Amino acid sequence: MRCKYLAVLVAFLVLSFSAAAQNYTIQQYLNIKSAGSPTLSPDGKQMAYLTNTTGTSQVWLIDLPNGTPKQLTNYEDNIGFVRWLPDGSGIIFGKARGGDENTQFYWMKTDGSAVRALTDDPKVRNNFAEVSKDGKKIYYASNKRNRTFFDVYSMEIATGKEELLYQYDGNINIAAVNDVGTEFVVSRDSAEKSLDNDLYLVNVRTKTETHLTPHKDASEFRDVSILADSIIFATNDMREFSRLIQLRQRNAAGDDWTEKNREIDVLADDQTTEVDDVTVSDYERYLAYTVNRNGYAELHVRGIETDGKPLISVVKRQGESVKLAGRGVVSGLSFSVDGSRLAFSFSSATKNGDIWLYDLESKRLSQITHSDRAGIPVESFVEPALIKFKSFDGREIPAWYYKPLNTPAYSNYDADSGLSDAKTSSKSTKEKASYTVSSKTEKSPRFAKSDFIGRPTSIFRTDNETSHRVIVSVHGGPEGQERPGFSGLYQYYLSRGYAILATNVRGSTGYGKTFTHLDDVEKREDSVKDLAAAVEWLKTKGGADPKRIAVMGGSYGGYMTMAAITLYPDLWAAAVGTVAITNWETFLQNTSGYRRRQREVEYGRLDRDIEFLRRISPIRKIDRIKTPLFVISGRNDPRVPFTEGEQMVDALKKRGAPVEYKLYDDEGHGISKLKNRLDLYPRVADFLDRYMK
Repeated sequence: MRCKYLAVLVAFLVLSFSAAAQNYTIQQYLNIKSAGSPTLSPDGKQMAYLTNTTGTSQVWLIDLPNGTPKQLTNYEDNIGFVRWLPDGSGIIFGKARGGDENTQFYWMKTDGSAVRALTDDPKVRNNFAEVSKDGKKIYYASNKRNRTFFDVYSMEIATGKEELLYQYDGNINIAAVNDVGTEFVVSRDSAEKSLDNDLYLVNVRTKTETHLTPHKDASEFRDVSILADSIIFATNDMREFSRLIQLRQRNAAGDDWTEKNREIDVLADDQTTEVDDVTVSDYERYLAYTVNRNGYAELHVRGIETDGKPLISVVKRQGESVKLAGRGVVSGLSFSVDGSRLAFSFSSATKNGDIWLYDLESKRLSQITHSDRAGIPVESFVEPALIKFKSFDGREIPAWYYKPLNTPAYSNYDADSGLSDAKTSSKSTKEKASYTVSSKTEKSPRFAKSDFIGRPTSIFRTDNETSHRVIVSVHGGPEGQERPGFSGLYQYYLSRGYAILATNVRGSTGYGKTFTHLDDVEKREDSVKDLAAAVEWLKTKGGADPKRIAVMGGSYGGYMTMAAITLYPDLWAAAVGTVAITNWETFLQNTSGYRRRQREVEYGRLDRDIEFLRRISPIRKIDRIKTPLFVISGRNDPRVPFTEGEQMVDALKKRGAPVEYKLYDDEGHGISKLKNRLDLYPRVADFLDRYMK
């Protein structure tokens, strides 16, 4: 047994040395592909999906289970979504121009021919919602009436006839439509609180609406499905984490949704994890949902029993926990029409995104797409450790720490499940029953070498254990979360000897409602203090060279980058800000009209908080900047106008400060096209190398 173990270890070491010794180019890392957004044909024999094989995200088709992929669309711009029509008559997809996010809808035959525009106003943004169960109509929200607001529409696909279903002066989306198209649920965002919305059930014929979610504190209600007798959705109302509930009528006549006739069944709630994506199969046979446990996804499937007159839908208490291909992230849940199979996309830190198919009868999980890794072996990819560090107020901040292959192994990284401000909440007095999830709740592991999936991230020791060049990465949002999905850029920087600390500073989602609201308005710069605490952790426990630490981020993460180099100018060797907010006043003045009110509840209002917004703007602290800076913008950005980056660059150039700038005319809120990424990121890599030798 000992000899067998040694033989396996030697073989592993040879493979790992080989992977570590090989130098792969940045072009290879940027050419690693991914696939997602699966949608199955009505007969279940084919699947359409999106992949960036050609450099932008396009619609492809594959015969199941193992056919040869066929490309259906070929545009310069990315496809945003794809749906197979339930009647098999065609495929719907959406596309914006040059990254401007003004999505237009298109129909095509299932072989990719006869493409026809359903909407065609480049100044209007359309948010796709659903296809009717008979495949005849689409439902969506659009700001065609007023660029600041969204209304709800339906359209007959065959004729293009459009009908205004719901008009509202605010930010709304259509959350769900019932099977026969007589009712839909609309979601209205609050104009006073961030991450706060309400659900209303609207009768198409009478235009009457019923408020489904009266509540007091800031709460989210999302991932809605309308069943014959009830409505399923996820919510964090009256609690820290989102749970899954079923809202039903006490007297199930089907037409009385008044508050006195409503009751709640709890479908999933362990009070320490977030319920993420939720979907219900056609004919209400199955419910699938994912759970976010400290960033890692868990996938669950439950049966639904529907019987009686009137119909009563009961979600089974026991279900299945789908064993995934590792620890990572799941997205794009999509059932076959008959509910017998579930398609989804899976990626991890060491596996680029691909589509998998789960058969509910055989319990078999099959990989459908096999996205190209550009000749780079999986053994060369690095999996991070989940760590946490204490910030200025004693609060623990979670982060993912990636270390290059030839550096010391992880040790003493505490990664238990106590990363949130979760408090046990008493259940609502209206609740009738508590249903538990089927899988056992497991504590997140303490990360030692033996705790890594597949293989330890790093096993080779070097003579100098405190010489890491480190990139501190900050995600956008701020209502977002850094999760262990695949990043070709991260893996490239790791191959060049950089370590990466991917942070989830306060304001991030996934760690409870309290944590998410810790950066609201006047608390904005508290999140920047978290970055200073991250640097302290890197210097004392992370083996970082204190003179070679960089900060980078995009969108709100770009603001964090700019704020970090103005508030803590002595901590950073270099900085990279992509589509970054630099001036809160001009950002709110110039962002798209429909986004201004939405962003003001998070950041502060121009008519009330103007002095505060000016005070925290990095552009007003530019005299403090010592850090070499690389600024990246997209000319068509509807969220953070490119002028945000330009004003920072112009001001730094006037001061003679080291700054580089790249503006891409055919990009929006981020650099997504391969040709532009191939131009940009070698420049960024050279920039980092220059200042972090």
